[in-house]
Amino acid sequence: MATPSGESAAPVAPAGSVTPAAHATASTVAGSDPCGRFAARTALVADIARLFADEVDRDARPPREAIAAMKEHGLLAAAVPTELGGEGATVAELSVIATELGRACAATAMVFAMHQGQAMALWRHGGDGAGVTDLVARVREGALLASSTTERGIGGDTRRSTCALEPDADGRIRLRKDAPVISYATEADAILVTARRDLDAAASDQRVVVCLPEHTTLTQTSTWDTLGLRGTCSNGWVLDAETTADHVLRDDYAAVSARTVLPVSHVLWASVWLGIAADAADRARTAVRKQARATVGSAPPGALRLAELLVELQSLADTVRHAAERYDVVAEDTDVLDSTAYALAANALKIGASERVTDLVTRSLRIVGIAGYAASGPTSIARHLRDAHGAAVMVSNDRLLHNDAGMALMTGALL
Repeated sequence: MATPSGESAAPVAPAGSVTPAAHATASTVAGSDPCGRFAARTALVADIARLFADEVDRDARPPREAIAAMKEHGLLAAAVPTELGGEGATVAELSVIATELGRACAATAMVFAMHQGQAMALWRHGGDGAGVTDLVARVREGALLASSTTERGIGGDTRRSTCALEPDADGRIRLRKDAPVISYATEADAILVTARRDLDAAASDQRVVVCLPEHTTLTQTSTWDTLGLRGTCSNGWVLDAETTADHVLRDDYAAVSARTVLPVSHVLWASVWLGIAADAADRARTAVRKQARATVGSAPPGALRLAELLVELQSLADTVRHAAERYDVVAEDTDVLDSTAYALAANALKIGASERVTDLVTRSLRIVGIAGYAASGPTSIARHLRDAHGAAVMVSNDRLLHNDAGMALMTGALL
C-alpha cells in the first residue's frame, strides 16, 4: 500500500509579477496572445517540459520537473480569483497556457488542464467549509489537484457512483473508491473524489470530497502503459479515505460538472490538442523550408500541403479560442451553463478537436516525410501522433455522442 505525497510547493511569483525570461520566448500559435501576462512564465515552464518530454514519454513517468516549474512560476495557481489573493486568470488565458505547454509536452499540458478544472470547482462550488477553504489557500501557493470520478463496473460514466460517503458516530466520513484511472495520483497534493451522498442515495446523487494525502491510502491495481500521453500516469487505484464533513464541496456534482468541470476541461483539453497540432505543423514548416533552400526558384513539393495545413490549424485555433471566450462570458449565467444547448456545444468542442488533432498531425507527418516517421530527431512526429490518438479515447467520443443523441432531440442548431 502506498500513500501519495505531493512535492512541497515551491515559492510562487507574487500576484501580477512576471519572471524575466529574456532568453526564452514562447512560440505563438494562431489565436494565442504572445504578449499576455503569463507568457514569460509559460515559456520558462515550456522550456523545462520540452527538455524532459521524450524521457517522460519513454519511461511513462510523471513530468515532475515541469510540475515543479508550474508550481514555482504560479501557473497552477493562475486562476485563483483576485478576491482570494490570486491572479484571476480567465479561461481564455488558461487556454493559451495549455496550448503553449502542449507544444512542448502533452503530458505536462494535460496535467495543467486537468488540475485547472478541479481547482475552479473549489471556489465556484466549494462553500465555506474549513477543509475546502484551506485547500483553496494551498492551491494559491501551488498545490496540484487530481480527480477521481470513474469507478470499475460503471463503464467510465462520471455521472454515476457506486461508492458512497459513510459517516460514523464521531462525525468523520469514510469512503472507498475502486478507480480504474486516477491521473498523476502520486504527484497530487489532493484528489477530488466523487461519491454518492450517502449509502441510500441514487447512483447519480453525487457529492465531491477533498481527499488529502494524510487522509488517504492508495493501493495500485493497474499500470498505465499506453500508446501515448504516457506521462499522465493514469494508473488504477483503490482509494480509501477518512476525512470530515468540511472537506465535502457545497454543491452536488451535477452542478459542479455542468457549470465548471465539464466545460472548462473540454476547453483546456482542446487547447492542449491544439498545441500538439501546432508543434507538429512547426516541424512540417521546418521541413518545407529545408526543401525550399534546395530548390531555389521553385516552390518545394510540400509548400502547398503546408499552406492547406495552416488553414486547418487556424480554424481549430479559432474554434478553441471562441469556446474559451464564450465560457468567460457566461461563467456566472447558470441558465446558460445548465442548458442542453451548452452541454451539446461543450461536447462538440471535445469531439471535434480530438478528431481534428489526429488529422492535423498526420498531415504534418506526410509533409515531413520519412524524417517525421522516425522515432526521434528534430522533425520526428512520432510522439505527437501517439499523443493525438489519446484525445478521442480518454473520455470516449462514442460515450459523448451517445449522451448527445438524446439531448439533440431537445434543442436546435448550436451557434
